[in-house]
Amino acid sequence: MIALVDCNNFYVSCERVFAPHLRKCPVVVLSNNDGCVIARSEEAKAIGIKMGTPYFQIEDFAEREKVAVFSSNYTLYGDMSSRVMELLSSFAPETEIYSIDEAFLNLEGDAEKLNESGHEIKEKLKKWTGISVSIGIAPNKTLAKIANRLAKKANLGVFEMADEAVQCEVLDQTPINDIWGIGYNSAKKLNALGIKTALQLKQMDRRWARKLLSVTGARVVEELNGKICLPLELAPLPKKSITCSRSFGDLTSNLEHLKEALDSYLVKCGERMRRQKLTARAVTVFLTTNRFSKQPQYSNSLTIELANATNSTRELKNWMQEALVQIYKKDFLYKKVGVILQGLQPERGETVRLYNQSNYEKDKRLMQALDKISCKFGRNVVTFGVRKSEKAWQMRAERKSNSYTTCLKEVLQIK
Repeated sequence: MIALVDCNNFYVSCERVFAPHLRKCPVVVLSNNDGCVIARSEEAKAIGIKMGTPYFQIEDFAEREKVAVFSSNYTLYGDMSSRVMELLSSFAPETEIYSIDEAFLNLEGDAEKLNESGHEIKEKLKKWTGISVSIGIAPNKTLAKIANRLAKKANLGVFEMADEAVQCEVLDQTPINDIWGIGYNSAKKLNALGIKTALQLKQMDRRWARKLLSVTGARVVEELNGKICLPLELAPLPKKSITCSRSFGDLTSNLEHLKEALDSYLVKCGERMRRQKLTARAVTVFLTTNRFSKQPQYSNSLTIELANATNSTRELKNWMQEALVQIYKKDFLYKKVGVILQGLQPERGETVRLYNQSNYEKDKRLMQALDKISCKFGRNVVTFGVRKSEKAWQMRAERKSNSYTTCLKEVLQIK
């Protein structure tokens, strides 16, 4: 049996762990640059705040209703996610991390034991991390998604669908749009044929489903009938690229500001790449103006293919800045720049260079030293060259909470 563990209102839950006085209050979390609502507590949903609403449209309303508003704190959310996933792997060795707040687990036992296991996982996660979860248990991923949705919607906490009669009853009440793997266009085709519930889709002929919805739709039909077409992915697939990009809090046309931003992004990409023991064969730089502004618009990108694969931030920095200079135009106000490391391949597959091999070996040792320093003292403690203030290009985050679990200066103090 497959269990889908989904953290409830994850970003909000992370904020509430360190602000328990907000547990019964409406809480929202905003996107980059405090733009739109991307997470809501149940209380915020109840007073009518919609997902994706620009914050400036509800600012007065949020103040009147005493809504707690937070800027995104991805460092905190990422660390809390790691803690949750580590605990889940202790309950079930076969665990697939599906997203920052979801994971599939392989559970064993009869129906009664599975229910007990689900409640045990839920209670221990709440006790050990402060994060509440909903758990759906079923024979495969698609049914587990449906079970999880019901557990969350009906506030059951844990819902198990091992029995086929229970499955049919639930599927009969599940709209076609709520099935994992059925997109808007597929749902439109099915509705035109009079298929409006998951139970009706389950009873559909497999060959006709494949013709109408391709292989993906045929797999969904098979899974609704209890078969396993999507096994757990226990080993994550190797990355093909790594991207880092942010929108600026304030528009800028200054080339030096753009270089500083890209340097900061490349440091993050380089650390991530070396942690996974990968090297890059190409680097892409892109920049763009604010497409919602009435100012002149411009966007461009440039990819430079490297003669030798590398994971040296110093080497990549030179190519990255060369690409930026080529596409930069001074007469525009830029909203966003980013860097993409492409053509990723395992570090062990590196070939010996015809030139400068000794310099590259020195670079690798330097990168190892910088990574250790960053791990111990924090990123950007040691950097390349002299950097100016980040205030000219960093994201707006006026309501950001502390990094309670990753920064010693911001650890919660109990008085």
